[in-house]
Amino acid sequence: MVYADVFNKFNDNEGKFKELLIGDVRGLLSLYEATFLSIHQEDILDEAMEFTTTHLNSALPNLGNNPIATQVIHALYQPIHKGLTRLESRHYISFYQKDDSHNKVLLDFAKLDFNLLQKLHQKELSEITRWWKELDVARTLPFARDRVVELYFWTLGVYFEPQYVLARRILMKMICLISIIDDIYDASPATIEELVLFNEAIQRWEVSSLDQLPDYMKVVYQAVLDAYNMIDEEMVKQGKSYAINYAKFAVKDMTRGYLAEAKWYHEGYVPSFEEYMPTAMLSGGQQALAITFLVGMGELATKEALDWLYTDPLIVQGVSVVGRLMDDVVGHEFEQKRGHVASAVECYMKQHSVTEEEVIVEFGKRVTNAWKDMNSECLNPTAAPMPLLVRVLNLARVVYVIYHDGDIYTHSKTKLKEYVTSVLVDSVPI
Repeated sequence: MVYADVFNKFNDNEGKFKELLIGDVRGLLSLYEATFLSIHQEDILDEAMEFTTTHLNSALPNLGNNPIATQVIHALYQPIHKGLTRLESRHYISFYQKDDSHNKVLLDFAKLDFNLLQKLHQKELSEITRWWKELDVARTLPFARDRVVELYFWTLGVYFEPQYVLARRILMKMICLISIIDDIYDASPATIEELVLFNEAIQRWEVSSLDQLPDYMKVVYQAVLDAYNMIDEEMVKQGKSYAINYAKFAVKDMTRGYLAEAKWYHEGYVPSFEEYMPTAMLSGGQQALAITFLVGMGELATKEALDWLYTDPLIVQGVSVVGRLMDDVVGHEFEQKRGHVASAVECYMKQHSVTEEEVIVEFGKRVTNAWKDMNSECLNPTAAPMPLLVRVLNLARVVYVIYHDGDIYTHSKTKLKEYVTSVLVDSVPI
């Protein structure tokens, strides 16, 4: 492990960062990127983030056509540690190509590797799109967001490697169905009585529950049963029949969270922030996604690992906090206009009699602390293997990319379209 004390060499006798660092833009950029790996009580890295951010912004007007200018602009918007590997790889290939000192052989291999893997991803997306079209979401569930391509991009953020084909297929179906269930509770014409029935059906997990549901809910419920039957069959083949129950429990917990929020909305009840967060973190689905992505990961999907995830460890709590607060900050105005339970923003404002701007500042601090919790868990990987911790951290990275500059999932024709195109449509020119 590298301790934060190593950065003391950049300080002068007064404990401030040396002025001579200001002229080294590439060095500033490297230090800036390093600050995002900080944990609690590493004040020097917090100071370094402020120092490097200020001076990188100041340096930009003087960089002119220097290739590093584009890299600095990108880093200030999207630090590597909070980015998605495939997306950042695509960006870095273009940065590296403009560097006069680049190794052409290495660059060509990077391009070929990117394009070959993209072909695999395109094939997978074609298969999952056929399944999605069979659900006929646009016609049978017109209130639901039709986002199969965007959700596949989300899945690639968790794991893009070729060995995780099965894992992606499992997670992709799950995340598509979560998105639809979320919209049933948030955007459908369902009555509270129908939402109660849907929750009861999920808790029972029986085909016979179909009879009590409205037609449009039957479509979703049957799709859930079919998807999990597929997962169960795959797990039995691998000798991991225990895994399916964890995935089911996760969905049941999440749906209970959706129903609790629906009841709050229909009763006009605004909970305290402390009452809101445990329920909202469940409905945010990060724990459910973490358990589901592990199910398909072969040897990593041990009973011990699934038990650990189901205890809601600190790293999963961190992802849930980041997901819930970032989503609520960028989406609460839109959600309130269409009729939605009070978000974390409204709950905190009412409880503490503060402005929206003050809430956003407070939530920013909480999100930063959650990242430090997650970093700490990854620096001391004793409770779970590092490959598993990285996937959990990747969930937070997806959340950051989707929500740090507005809700680009709900409003997908913005930056998300550009991201999808660069990762899934356009190959890298050789």
